[in-house]
Order: sequence, then structure tokens, then C-alpha cells
Amino acid sequence: MKKILLSLIVMTSFLLSYAQEQKVQIKHITKAEFLEKVWNYEANPNEWKYEGKLPCIVDFYASWCGPCKRLAPILEELQQEYKGKIIIYKVNTETERELAGAFGIQSIPTLLFCPKNGKPSISKGLLPKETLQKAIETNLLKQK
Repeated sequence: MKKILLSLIVMTSFLLSYAQEQKVQIKHITKAEFLEKVWNYEANPNEWKYEGKLPCIVDFYASWCGPCKRLAPILEELQQEYKGKIIIYKVNTETERELAGAFGIQSIPTLLFCPKNGKPSISKGLLPKETLQKAIETNLLKQK
């Protein structure tokens, strides 16, 4: 009986660690990472040139912002649903003031939708999950 119980504990532990590995985390990025992974606006100030391999959403947020806190779990769900198709980044406007200023961020949450090809678009405020899914499908994945 002890062997069976021990085997169950080991297997459960393995499955939980495997599930955690499969979960894609939203990445919090700094200005330096933004310049590398999204758009180097210092090198190309007049021309949008997306640097990433997958389309992305950049969430400009603050830790004290109520709507930002309500948006966070929605973005986590979307990151899982679109795993391998898009990337979601978060930029804390309190610690990355220069980056937020470069985009004229005055209200949060603000989402920057960056397709692999084409121009980015911005959305301000808390949006329902269904609206975000539609934006991902039509703007980032170009599916109608």
C-alpha cells in the first residue's frame, strides 16, 4: 500500500511540474527588451519595423490600476489559447516611464497590437475577452 501511495505522489508531482512547463508565461519587458523584441524606435524613429518572430500584444499597465488588474487574467487566458501564434508582453508604465512616454501613453491599460507585417494599432481601456479575440484574429493573425 505504501508503494502505491508513494507511486501516486511521485506521478502527481511529475504531472504538475509538466503542466507548469507547458504553461506559457506573459513576459514583463523593459525598454531595452522592447527595442530588441518589438520595435527599435531609436534606430528607426520614422519607420515601423517589427523585430519579433510572432505577432504580439504589448500591455502598458500599472500595478495600482484596477482595470489593468481585471485585464491581466484575460491576457493570461489569451496567451494560453494562442500559444505559439502570438506573444503577449507587459510594460509597467511606472518603471518604464521613458518607453510609455515614447508612445504617449496617458491612460491605462493601453494595448499595442503588433502584426508581423503591417502597421501596429492601439486600443485603450479594458476590453472584453471576445473583443480581444476578434482583434487578434483580424489584426494579428489576419483571419476574418
